[in-house]
Amino acid sequence: MSFTLDVLAATFRNATPLVYASVGDTFVQRAGMLNLGIEGMMFAGAFVGFAAAYATGSLLVGLLAAVAVGIAAAAVLGFLIVTLGTSQHVAGIGMTLLLVSASEFANRLAFADRETLPKIETFEPVSLGGRILSQYGMTYVAFLLVAPAAWLLLRHTSFGLRVRAVGENPEAADVAGVDVFRTRYLALMIGGALAAVGGAFLTLAVLGSFTLEIIAGRGWVALALVIFGRWRIEGAVLGALVFAGVFALQLRLRILPGWDDVPFELLLATPYIVIIIALAVSGRNVAYPGAYLRPYRRA
Repeated sequence: MSFTLDVLAATFRNATPLVYASVGDTFVQRAGMLNLGIEGMMFAGAFVGFAAAYATGSLLVGLLAAVAVGIAAAAVLGFLIVTLGTSQHVAGIGMTLLLVSASEFANRLAFADRETLPKIETFEPVSLGGRILSQYGMTYVAFLLVAPAAWLLLRHTSFGLRVRAVGENPEAADVAGVDVFRTRYLALMIGGALAAVGGAFLTLAVLGSFTLEIIAGRGWVALALVIFGRWRIEGAVLGALVFAGVFALQLRLRILPGWDDVPFELLLATPYIVIIIALAVSGRNVAYPGAYLRPYRRA
């Protein structure tokens, strides 16, 4: 029972950054775009959030700084793929390379002369009773506020209708009076802000420090989770829980007797293998948004 409770508690904790990133990216993909800059946005959010909190002593300032850098990166990406209509693959990968490189360079400038890894005081877990409900405040916010609010926004508001319209048929949406460019910019900024918050969660709540391996491909996983969830908020959240559950399980299996002979690398790769298999199975014959990856130009 103790083992099961530990795995379940860790599942929600490990799913938190994926929930933020995949929920935000659902807006992006439903608007017909592919944000391959999400890994870099999470990385930049993790670094900027940590650096701002370290400099000011305020975790809230760190979180707001992460949101700001996510929005700024999304605006730049929007200029490239929405305004200029460049390749979303090239622009997104370039954005990730830029943000990761800039963050690493800034990290060296700011902290390379220190003998020990800089640390900050992190957000304290909030216990609502039992191990499973002893989580960080940002975890509660992700599952109880951000995901439900995003579901309502995307499915039951005029803004959500505009996002879905420009993702399916931007020409028809434009004729109906929807500002396609503005809607896609806003979708990108929502995605960028939440991706950066997901990255900042790792530095401001979990670790209290910044390392170059901190994101570890979570941005790419979030992209896959949106497709796994068939561009629905609830599907993306479910996918995040599945991935995080397998991730938490393999971490705890390593310390159990009888698992010593299983290669460490195989256990570490298990969550990624599971999500690839799930994506391959669930992604068959899936209906992508009608204008997916298609830049819009007014006639």
